[in-house]
Amino acid sequence: MATLPIDDDHAPLYTVGQVAAMLDLRQAFLRRLDEYQVVRPRRTEGGQRRYSRVEITRVQYVVELVQEGLTLPAIRRILELESRVRDLERRHEEDQRRIRDLEARLRAHGISPRS
Repeated sequence: MATLPIDDDHAPLYTVGQVAAMLDLRQAFLRRLDEYQVVRPRRTEGGQRRYSRVEITRVQYVVELVQEGLTLPAIRRILELESRVRDLERRHEEDQRRIRDLEARLRAHGISPRS
């Protein structure tokens, strides 16, 4: 069964005006988030920004950080570091799976993996 865009959290469905209205923000603020590379919505062929639900959630998070007094460059850095941590966690999990697989293969050949 095909996935409809409305069912896809990453589908770019919402315009700047719609997101601004949903979150009670100014459109200029959303454009500034894009300019500072804090939230980068996809663009249509005509150059219009389109936000997904994932990006809208990210905007909400950014608004919370702004309200705490952080600057947009600081927020961008925080988001970059959070992304890096997630990447490292994924890599660590993959490495742990590989280690378990190799240990199982060693045991299958009668070799104790931790001797």
